Amino acid sequence: MDLSHEDQLRLNVLVRNVEAIRIDEHSMTVCGLSDKGEAQVLLNPNCAADRYLRLVREFLSNTALGSPGGYPVFLKRWTRMGEIKSTCLAELLMLGEPEAVTAVTRSAALTLALAHKAWWAAPTSDHARRLLQQSCVIENNLGKELAAFLIEHLPFETEAQAIIESVQLILQGDLIDAASRDKLWDKGAKKSAYRIGFLNTLPHSLPVDVNPRSDRDQHTKVLTPLAEQGNPLATLLLVVFDKMGQAFIQTAEAALRRPTDQDTVVFLVDTIGHYFAAARCMDNHSRDMNEISDHAKTLLSHALKGQSDQTDLVELIKAAPELEHDILSILILACVGDPVVTPVFAQTDAVGTLMRRKLEPVTTPIFAQLENLQWSK
Repeated sequence: MDLSHEDQLRLNVLVRNVEAIRIDEHSMTVCGLSDKGEAQVLLNPNCAADRYLRLVREFLSNTALGSPGGYPVFLKRWTRMGEIKSTCLAELLMLGEPEAVTAVTRSAALTLALAHKAWWAAPTSDHARRLLQQSCVIENNLGKELAAFLIEHLPFETEAQAIIESVQLILQGDLIDAASRDKLWDKGAKKSAYRIGFLNTLPHSLPVDVNPRSDRDQHTKVLTPLAEQGNPLATLLLVVFDKMGQAFIQTAEAALRRPTDQDTVVFLVDTIGHYFAAARCMDNHSRDMNEISDHAKTLLSHALKGQSDQTDLVELIKAAPELEHDILSILILACVGDPVVTPVFAQTDAVGTLMRRKLEPVTTPIFAQLENLQWSK
């Protein structure tokens, strides 16, 4: 079975005059994009619609890649690895295949011109997220268009991972204005995935007004000289005691108290660990909170006795022994991450209240450290 003579002729003309193709299966239309605008070919199938569309895609593949089976053979392995060669990207946009567009959006060789064509070819939330990972897109008006698209479609996202990633990407640079940002923040009051996106992208400038820790000024006098000398632990404590540090801690604690699914928890514990990463005291992430706590206590004990090779830690505890409990908290939180919840999730697919109950051996010590850092002793 071949394409009808009329369609073959019109498609030949189309592909020679456009730079991107998309197929509307519902209306049986092949659309093309050129610098002069859009062109369309209304198909006249001579067999079942799905079979005829397969013939159309074989024709496009043969024209663009030189093989009717070129699309699946060429792409299947590399599509989602971002390893498509730059010389192939333009051809992929001529296939009328959403998966080919995915390959283009993930390519490290993507240009702004190709990004515009890819977005025209398949304007989906997933492609918007992939494109917003490209610096050439973020710095262009296309970035604002994609951010607006994601905001519009966020209410229809059902997966926490998609919501978190969308919010993270939308908050980059100046893609949205302050009013839009505040609306996203307010939605996090009911769906914590929104707040986790903020914690990832704007950890030091969350749109919430909180007070610094009450004893901040007292400790600033001791910590500032150490921070100016390059002590990362002192720098971290200065941040934690200030308004934005307290905002991060309070937001993270609130989100961790009411996660609805496992993806939310994984993102959140990774975010907490990353925020305190300057105090990481273990080479490898532990899977056990008790092990993390014991290691941090041992490390701190050695530092108090001057027996540790952790120079920054020894200098800090020597200068501010009254901050022993706060230092212990940041040492513990820095080692929090995906591995501490993996043993729990490996044994259950629970969500909601039951999931939170099963996570208590992990979350209870995390809450203790977060609470400790919020109030002066």
